Amino acid sequence: MSEQDRVAIGRIEEALAELRPFFEADGGDITLESISDEGIATVKMHGACRDCSMSEMTLKTGVEEAIKKAAPHVREVVAV
Repeated sequence: MSEQDRVAIGRIEEALAELRPFFEADGGDITLESISDEGIATVKMHGACRDCSMSEMTLKTGVEEAIKKAAPHVREVVAV
């Protein structure tokens, strides 16, 4: 893993840490699973957030925006 990758992961983890209280308030959580060489960040939603009907909107309007701001080379965020 390159230094750039480590820095990006750290920044993304910080962004997710800022969002985490909102997930936890709804009985869930979110974790970064991976970042591909193509700039796709994979996250995993846990608990109530995993099955929430609003999870896709949360992913695209909140999580993806925060991750792209933290790591501009990420071009898409997907959930597994």
